[in-house]
Amino acid sequence: MSEAQNIQWFPGHMAKTRRQIKAVMPLIDAVAEVVDARIPVSSRNPELKSLTAGKPIIILLNKCDMADPKATEEWIRYYKTKGISAIGIDCKNGKGINQFKDTVKTALADRLNYYAEKGMVGKPLRVMVAGIPNVGKSSFINRIAGGSKAKAENRPGVTRGNQWFTIDKQLELLDTPGILWPRFEDKTVGEHLAFTGAVKDRILDTELLAVRLLELLASLYPEKLTARFGELDLTADSFDLLCQIGKKRGMVIRGGETDTERAANMLLEEYRSCKIGNLTLERVNYNA
Repeated sequence: MSEAQNIQWFPGHMAKTRRQIKAVMPLIDAVAEVVDARIPVSSRNPELKSLTAGKPIIILLNKCDMADPKATEEWIRYYKTKGISAIGIDCKNGKGINQFKDTVKTALADRLNYYAEKGMVGKPLRVMVAGIPNVGKSSFINRIAGGSKAKAENRPGVTRGNQWFTIDKQLELLDTPGILWPRFEDKTVGEHLAFTGAVKDRILDTELLAVRLLELLASLYPEKLTARFGELDLTADSFDLLCQIGKKRGMVIRGGETDTERAANMLLEEYRSCKIGNLTLERVNYNA
């Protein structure tokens, strides 16, 4: 999987996005960063903090209905210790969306007080919505705006230009194209993004990707694996575990060997569709 370290995610439109983000910062009061609740670390852009010039960041843990609810609450508590507001949301069913406006007002209480002192009561707060591709930025805006005002598709890189949306008299949102950083210095980041489908499977070897996913699942959710696939020898190495699962599903080729490619594709599909359960692959490390 070492090839993941050299994956490049910096085509011309993403370089342009960096320039756009810097250009609009003087107009922005805060940034709402949409991340994947299943992988809150890997789905954050480490460059965003420097790009946003110290503006308050509100983290939106999207797809929380696909994540472990206990882990999501732990992440919210963790961000609070760092002075960062965070809420769990799910753009498909609208969960948590109604918390957003109050969260923005709380995070920007000083700005609202300033407006009041200057006689600018009613001046709208302006929040930029940012995040890596395929985490649900446009879907979030569509939800909170009450309609399909931003283009949203289930594939990376759909939104290509900045778009302003008036949510109400007190709030305006700026949608930005998804942006990834120049390269993955940590191969784990690339793997975790591939697990969730944020990057294309063909970039990484599917069987190796499935093996790495099984390492995590056997460590974090062994009971979920056995509940889904039956009795397994969880002490075996991850490739053997993939073979066990494939055989249980009848994915056997001539000679009695497991068709590991089919098994790998099945495992990834069942993880992404939550058939194994609501799982969070990254946990809080308060010492990080």
